[in-house]
Amino acid sequence: MKSSLKIYPSDFKVKVVELSFERNNISELARELGITASLLYKWRKEYSEFGSGSFTEKGNLKLTSEQEKIYDLERKLKESELERDILKKAITIFS
Repeated sequence: MKSSLKIYPSDFKVKVVELSFERNNISELARELGITASLLYKWRKEYSEFGSGSFTEKGNLKLTSEQEKIYDLERKLKESELERDILKKAITIFS
């Protein structure tokens, strides 16, 4: 028998996490919503770590603002190195 992985929409996850911060008994809330308590704890951890950037759609990276800056700077550095290498080759060709 094949088990299927249920995918929940991001707005549902955000509402559930916000509701879990208001409630005391997380296990009971998870049972009421038909999810496991461990999944709810995972969502809470992700929400507290990434905030509004949590629960992105497939293919998107979840990054903190510092990680976004690092990612952007690394991309710019690679582009600059590529341009430099091209210019070096051009100099040797024209010399």
